[in-house]
Amino acid sequence: MTERLYLLNYAGGGRVTPFIMNCAVILLLISRCFTWSSALYTPERAASKKLKYLLEPPVSADVTGQRGDNVTLPCILRTKPSHYKVKWTKIEPEKVGPENIIMISNAHAFKPYGHLGQRAFLGKAHAMDASLHLGRLELEDEGTYRCELVNGIEDESVTITLRIEGVVFPYQSKDGRYRFNYQEAKEACAAQDGTLATYSQLYRAWTEGLDWCNAGWLHDGTVHYPIIHPRPVCGGELPSGIRSYGPKDKNNDRFDAFCFTSQTSGSVFYIAGAFSFEQAGHTCKNQGAEMALVGQLYAAWHFHNFDQCDAGWLKDGSVRFPISNPRERCGGIPEAGVRSFGFPDKNTHVYGVYCYR
Repeated sequence: MTERLYLLNYAGGGRVTPFIMNCAVILLLISRCFTWSSALYTPERAASKKLKYLLEPPVSADVTGQRGDNVTLPCILRTKPSHYKVKWTKIEPEKVGPENIIMISNAHAFKPYGHLGQRAFLGKAHAMDASLHLGRLELEDEGTYRCELVNGIEDESVTITLRIEGVVFPYQSKDGRYRFNYQEAKEACAAQDGTLATYSQLYRAWTEGLDWCNAGWLHDGTVHYPIIHPRPVCGGELPSGIRSYGPKDKNNDRFDAFCFTSQTSGSVFYIAGAFSFEQAGHTCKNQGAEMALVGQLYAAWHFHNFDQCDAGWLKDGSVRFPISNPRERCGGIPEAGVRSFGFPDKNTHVYGVYCYR
């Protein structure tokens, strides 16, 4: 995507001198399909079979789902068989091997399993409550969970889809377009305080207007890109939508990445100056902070409307600035977003720095 931008020139006494240049603009559109994360319930049974022991949940319900939050995934018993267990699992269709068990309980005790089990406990609001309380949400916790009542004769279950509120952003290697295999894309997102986005997260971002012409890896190993405005260089006359390359060779095929991040526990702030990359790092350190990661800058923009019309270094060597209130002298683009100037020479003494503390 080529857009018209104003570069911020800090030479000459800090005066901002605009000049027009063509550069890649990473315009992050938020995956804000819901203000709150939504828990969607699907009873797992044949259409003709009515739940006997589990209470069929309401049509819709909401849970808080930002990173670091505590959430409750509801599961209520209608009646209790004489002998039973309740088993909570996270459903991972792409995973090969044993199911991801979180918790198994009976009427007297419960036993946690795995990484999720360490942050989970069963609700005991009343005698029929089998809800799962999940603490300190992480980015990877988004997904589908199953509450299963097991009595050996008439097992039944309901599934709950937990969605975490956050932002999707395209990410490209400093070496240029289409340089990541799957593992490298996964590591690149993690290095920027994110994780590879799921298809659902990318889809929600697209419904809010994310238009990006470079294909990127998703969490399940498929490759896609979202298009709002069809154009010849982005699939020709195909209608708008999520363009898919399908599953690709994780070791040999190379693309960009679509990353997902959420709320952070710290804050991002800008320090003006004309720093080299190395000087920018020392400047943050002198403030008891470190250079901000790309995901941290996007989270500050998304959750706190961070707006700063000054380009600054980030820890990955890129130069960006967040705009919540678009205006002519701050990129000249009508949409809010995080603008990028790519990866300039690290010896360039032009930009300020974004720090995280």
